[in-house]
Amino acid sequence: MDTPPPGKSPETNRDEAIDFKNDLIPIFTKLGCNAGKCHGSAIGRGGFRLSLYGGTPEADYDEIVRKLGGRRVNLVDPASSLIFLKPAEVVEHGGGAVLVDDDSNADTLMKWIEQGAKFVENRKLVRVEVAPKRFIASGVADETPLKVVAHYDDGITRDVTHLTKFVAEDAAAIRIGSNPITAQGMRAGRHIIIARYSTEVVPIELIVPNFDPVSKLVSEPRPNFVDDEVLASLNDLRLPVSPVIADQAFKRRVSLDLMGQLPAYQRMSDSSRLDREAVIDGILASEEFVEFYTLKFSKLLRIQSKGDKNTVPTDPQAARGFHDWLAEQLRNRVGYDQIAREIITASGDTTQYGPATFYTAVEDARLQTEFATEVFMGSRMKCANCHNHPLDQWTQDDFHGLAAIFSKLTRSKVIRLNPVGNNIHPATGKAALMKIPGGNFLPSDTKDGRGALAEWLTDRKNPYFAKAIVNRLWKSLMGRGLVEPVDDFRATNPATHPVLLNRLAEDFVEHGYDIRHTLKVIAMSSSYSRSSIPVKGNESDNRFYSHMVQKPLEPEVLADAISDVLGVSTRYGDESLGTRAIALRDGAIQSDSLDVLGRCDRTNSCEVAPAPIGPLAQKLHLFNGDLLNERIGATNGRLQKLIQAQKTPTEIVNVFYESALNRQPNDNEIDALTRWIDLAKPAAQQRAALEDFVWSIVTCKEFVTNH
Repeated sequence: MDTPPPGKSPETNRDEAIDFKNDLIPIFTKLGCNAGKCHGSAIGRGGFRLSLYGGTPEADYDEIVRKLGGRRVNLVDPASSLIFLKPAEVVEHGGGAVLVDDDSNADTLMKWIEQGAKFVENRKLVRVEVAPKRFIASGVADETPLKVVAHYDDGITRDVTHLTKFVAEDAAAIRIGSNPITAQGMRAGRHIIIARYSTEVVPIELIVPNFDPVSKLVSEPRPNFVDDEVLASLNDLRLPVSPVIADQAFKRRVSLDLMGQLPAYQRMSDSSRLDREAVIDGILASEEFVEFYTLKFSKLLRIQSKGDKNTVPTDPQAARGFHDWLAEQLRNRVGYDQIAREIITASGDTTQYGPATFYTAVEDARLQTEFATEVFMGSRMKCANCHNHPLDQWTQDDFHGLAAIFSKLTRSKVIRLNPVGNNIHPATGKAALMKIPGGNFLPSDTKDGRGALAEWLTDRKNPYFAKAIVNRLWKSLMGRGLVEPVDDFRATNPATHPVLLNRLAEDFVEHGYDIRHTLKVIAMSSSYSRSSIPVKGNESDNRFYSHMVQKPLEPEVLADAISDVLGVSTRYGDESLGTRAIALRDGAIQSDSLDVLGRCDRTNSCEVAPAPIGPLAQKLHLFNGDLLNERIGATNGRLQKLIQAQKTPTEIVNVFYESALNRQPNDNEIDALTRWIDLAKPAAQQRAALEDFVWSIVTCKEFVTNH
């Protein structure tokens, strides 16, 4: 069969010609033909391969019209074309019948073949608009029509709802009607529908409020804009809020969140009030804050020594140097934008200049691209290595253009420019050109593209940089990101509170990219101060902050807390006894106790929240292992010293409650302890019972979480 080359059809009126990119590709997408589980997979299916969601229409045209000896399209007898017979299941088709011979999709396909199966692109798609973008239902099963309008480069707009694929994030919560196309929320909550037309994906937010009677939120305290936005969402959802916690509980929470340590217990009278702002300011000005947030950023940047022959080595001195450099930046309140610029543009001897160690964390330029975009943009660009990202805007040119920038570096003890370094673009088989993600290719004579990358990334108008870091700071205090996972920013994974995310990012930039400032804004909000105990009506809320998320203590924080409560330090590698886990300068330092508690292996991302008492081995170790058993009754431990000082069992119980939980036992706990420990007998005669009591304190949920 003689098939025409790509080009516009001269025989057919421009607006009557079937547009391959804007009419036909969307049909393949809507029917699922080019999805990853069908012909859009990397190897295709049944010998027929389409680009994922129509990412490369030219290749799809070639596959349909020219491959298989041209048998997929029959210009003489269009109804005999395999491209029709298969999906209509006239000929056996593994995907079943997805075309009905008299529906509009079949008509469009037939018309395209009858017109000569040409590669026509009448106009370029600029953007799509969905309506509604956000719908607040009046009740469960309340229905709203969905509409999608495409905007093209010649000013033309058209309704493409019938060519749009709608997918509910939670299929059990959303029902999509087909004729007409509508959406219904089948249970209370915030639900997302993804509308996909051509290469564009747009989220639709559907809110089904809780219709149980709830108290008004207008009287809730609003110290700053954080509460304005959180309470606005809770009001839409009609979710009640848990009360604000007492001062002692707040002090424990904020101390663990901002300096990774249990606070010293201070007895407070009923009339005294804690100056919460003064407590926050004091912590943020402390060296303990610097130590703890250096640990957090060290995890984010995967700082650790490694010498495996199959990897790029990182010298222990280089790891410690990078850690110390980070600490110095935080200590001096250097803006996060400047920190990022220095890291991205770093070169030199890694043992002499810490930031250069950023380039030994991974093995090659492509992994560096994934690493850098996750850290500084909160974006998972990995998919664009092999094909245009199916759920985001990133293309293969974006991925390999950025990899081309990083390919100009050596990866050894000394980071330096390598003029002959290149990254082969898999689609062309040639060296990729350096490119800013989502932006322009760099001039061909550019020697080191990292300067341009750093300038683009830290520009005040960059849509990713500030949002990515404030989202991580939010999660650090609130237990869940406004975008979750925090390294997965994309249109199809929208923030739960987009206005709040924007305001936090704008405020962060306005205040000089000051990490302490944003942490204080969040910590001063009433939303941060809410109890973790649900009230009637908000029990199922896990993302709107009607109550606080219970956060597992990070392994290093838990290890230090255990040592503090038991009064017995543990040794980490060759560090001196008494060195705190949060102060360790090398993530690879040997420590069985940290491994038991779930320490992150910084070879990969540490974004996933730790689960220190999750896996069975960890639980068993907490129950019976050396981490606790050898130290609870140690001769130099807190319990032994209290017994030697002839403290009563009641006094001992109070000391451990105060040091571990920052409170005194309540009446119910005293009643239970009275049945367990004979308070009338000397403590020395009840060592076994007291050791069991101490074990129960340092393994209880209240201790191992920040709640």
